[in-house]
Amino acid sequence: MVKSKIDIGDLYLSRAKLVMSFLGVWMPPPNESIIRKCFKFFMLSLQFIFLVFQLIYMCQVLGDIEEVSQTSFLLFTQASLCFKIFVFHFDMESFRELVVQMNSDVFMPQTEGHEKILKLQASRIKRLLLGFIIGCLGTCSLFVLRPLFDDANRSFPFKMWMPVSPEHSPQYELGFLFQLTTIFMSAFMYFGVDSVCLSMVIFACAEIDIIKEKIMNVKPIAERRINRSITVKNILNEHYKILVECVAHHQAIMKFIQQVEDTNHAHLLFQLSGTVGLICMSALRILVVDPRSVQFMSVVLYLVSLSSQQFVCCWSGHELTATSLELHTAVYECCWYEQDVPFNRALLIMMLRLGRPMEFRAGRYISVTLSRQLFVAILRTSYSYFAVLQQTNSRNEAVEIEN
Repeated sequence: MVKSKIDIGDLYLSRAKLVMSFLGVWMPPPNESIIRKCFKFFMLSLQFIFLVFQLIYMCQVLGDIEEVSQTSFLLFTQASLCFKIFVFHFDMESFRELVVQMNSDVFMPQTEGHEKILKLQASRIKRLLLGFIIGCLGTCSLFVLRPLFDDANRSFPFKMWMPVSPEHSPQYELGFLFQLTTIFMSAFMYFGVDSVCLSMVIFACAEIDIIKEKIMNVKPIAERRINRSITVKNILNEHYKILVECVAHHQAIMKFIQQVEDTNHAHLLFQLSGTVGLICMSALRILVVDPRSVQFMSVVLYLVSLSSQQFVCCWSGHELTATSLELHTAVYECCWYEQDVPFNRALLIMMLRLGRPMEFRAGRYISVTLSRQLFVAILRTSYSYFAVLQQTNSRNEAVEIEN
């Protein structure tokens, strides 16, 4: 079999590379110019300055529950982005090595069927991530439009500390432009970093599917001996080589997934840990704002985008586990009973290893496995906390009315 020389890294990461390169935060070339470094520093500085302004405002309104609820979801989202982009640049060599591994010989497709598997899985994750970024851009647009439609007085799109006042020009225009450009850049950076991580997980699923197809090439000897020039010994040797290749392929996938997990576990855990609180605060805001306002639509769309992001993360981890379990079944269904002793010995060792499916975890010392069950648990926990907060808020309002 001749291995195809397609660029797998570009197949899965082309959108992330395009977006992050435009923003100056993609993996730099070895001879990075001074201009490029300054541009990258400027783009990253905007994100961290945006976060600092939100932290200052949060400290100023710390005792006001309503103001805190309005600011908390944006604050955590921006903090999560800054952490993600920090991890991406701090561990840049690991990401670069992962991209190189994606284009290594062991992962290269050997048939047109293998290429179709890779392209199919790439299109699946790209469609999900496209829906996510569309939701993010829609949310940002509504947040930017809110002060133009909901507020009688001039105000900035986001409640945060600003060194300029909205009462005077051109301070108002400059502050508005700063928040406008920074929040849209945040959305694209969020999309880029998540695309890199989750696309690599789905790439591993595609490679497992390729192993399954290779295993199914171990067909009955009678079927292979239609051409009488092939001896039984040659067929057995060929099948043994296929199995050895599959074992090496599977070991490479496990090593690849482990490195992806080691590189991304910290920011994924940080993101998941705050999701419950963000969903609660967003749902609480939906109850108190005017349903006819732009703010209401922006919070609803933010809640949908946040849920879709968590779904894509949990779905990717679930796909990895489910696909690895299917591989165990595929190995058992091959014609192992017609093979020789070396084949069956190697097959037995492989099945013992496949007895424990691959999992993609967030966190190291406190780790959670990304799965659909985790996504459902997040929604249930969020609703439970939301119900408690809603009852508490209703009681407080009743007490105020009585007084």
